Amino acid sequence: MLLGGGAVVLGTGVSATAALHAVPVRAAVQPPIADRDEWGARPPTLPVTVHAARPHKVIVHHTASPDSGAGSPVHAFALARSIQDAHQGRGLIDCGRHFTISRDGQVMEGRHRSLETLLGGAAVVEGAHTAGQNTVAVGIENEGTYDTAQPPSELYASLVELCAAVCVRYGLRAYQIYGHRDFTDTDCPGDQLHRRLPRLRADVAARIGGNPAAPAWPTLTAGARGERVCSVQFLLRQHGSPLTVTGIYDSATARAVRSFQGAVEARVDGVAGHQTWNQLVAPLAAGGSGEAVRAVQSQLAANGSDLWVDGAFGPATRSAVTSFQADASLPSDGVVDARTWAALVA
Repeated sequence: MLLGGGAVVLGTGVSATAALHAVPVRAAVQPPIADRDEWGARPPTLPVTVHAARPHKVIVHHTASPDSGAGSPVHAFALARSIQDAHQGRGLIDCGRHFTISRDGQVMEGRHRSLETLLGGAAVVEGAHTAGQNTVAVGIENEGTYDTAQPPSELYASLVELCAAVCVRYGLRAYQIYGHRDFTDTDCPGDQLHRRLPRLRADVAARIGGNPAAPAWPTLTAGARGERVCSVQFLLRQHGSPLTVTGIYDSATARAVRSFQGAVEARVDGVAGHQTWNQLVAPLAAGGSGEAVRAVQSQLAANGSDLWVDGAFGPATRSAVTSFQADASLPSDGVVDARTWAALVA
């Protein structure tokens, strides 16, 4: 069945999880989405995993298939079946991405239960599209190869509508739209489609509101010193490294970075750059705890806040975060999302 066409709006309930996503946005029109029954999907080989938390980003992919095909549902549905065949043939339980858009703009559900959880707006199916991000990101693949070619206007229009609808359903901001290569060592989604991401964010922001500017990260290499290095070290500890926080980018830090990069399939070079920061950070809000909270507190203390670096995101930390956000012209919601992280370490 084809679903869509109506206004998609956020619910009004507030919970601890929803606090990470309480973003004031306007309604967005959801494009028609062909569900799995419509295109003839097989069941997954194992039950999919559904996480009872909202994702905090959208990741755009291309299929790396020929830039051709008849503009009809027959072609689009055959594409969806071929993707499922290919992904299951590589040992995946089902399609790796949540949604697929054909070159003529047809949007199709990918992984089992993706449409159900999107419409519910409170959970996400675990995907298999981006290492390190499969439990927290909605994956959208676009038919074609966009290394040199531009995406067709029909496909791009559907991508804008789908991204806007996903953002509204899950309370995301437009700057939380990324490309696959922002996280892992890959050409996906192609040079041309990746270069269009700033326009995509702007077009989505025009529909849902907000500032579309994406986070900008520093590049840290061996020999660097200071609070930004402390942040990398705290975040590596959050991900399981036994590294000591020294504020010095020494050989032990470079080794820990390389180990982390390998684990998440980022470019392995021992340099803390764009991909590494994107993989290291995750949203933090009141009630959180751990080494990532220490990283935030240490940065805030270095910026003049009177905070204990104790790893507990309590009222004092939230107050310091909102004050920092106001000074940085960011939404003062007390949530340390990617743009607040980037401003802290800038």
